[in-house]
Amino acid sequence: MNADRGLVLIAEDEPAIADVERLYLTQAGYGVHVERDGGQALAQIRRLRPAVVILDVGLPGLDGIDICRRMRAEDDWTPVIFVTARDDEIDRVLGLELGADDYVTKPFSPRELVARVAGILRRARGEATASAIELGALRLDPVTRRVQMAGDDVHLTATEFDLLAALLRRPGQVFSREQLLSTVWGTADYGGSRTVDVHVAQLRSKLGPHAPIRTHRGVGYSAATP
Repeated sequence: MNADRGLVLIAEDEPAIADVERLYLTQAGYGVHVERDGGQALAQIRRLRPAVVILDVGLPGLDGIDICRRMRAEDDWTPVIFVTARDDEIDRVLGLELGADDYVTKPFSPRELVARVAGILRRARGEATASAIELGALRLDPVTRRVQMAGDDVHLTATEFDLLAALLRRPGQVFSREQLLSTVWGTADYGGSRTVDVHVAQLRSKLGPHAPIRTHRGVGYSAATP
């Protein structure tokens, strides 16, 4: 097993889909571990501590939503990508609100899935020389990927962190939802603007009443100016 780029744990009960995901991720240089049962998948996530988890929503035992919920409740912020046949907006929003980082709907291109994995890990590892950003009581450190509000740690998903960092780097600049989708998710058409709105709502909930994120109705979002 080639694990040069990190271990990806796949929880998928359809063998054909799991085999394709394994093949493409292995060829891209990732180590891969596959589980077909939700309970076993959660146990292996706890044991193996993968770099990324790819969750099918409709798993036997624990479903993907339950696994993600339990991971976040245990303070495990490993990046999670949902892969599912469900395309209803309510399912997508629920997954994102639980702390998922991305959402891919079946049928999908396995190359696209590999690109999503690479994008999440690249953003998580790619700012080792950047300086910390401070705005009011908020402090974001790109090196340690640590966020603090008034000295207290705030636990964010990888995507929430990247979204906050994108806004904080240019305080006062208004970003459209399409610009944020391109900058943070690496796509100009992912799940509609609702994806950005849900993540902004999650950030505000976690950062509290003094979250320095401003809404510009009909346009997008910005970070407050110092």
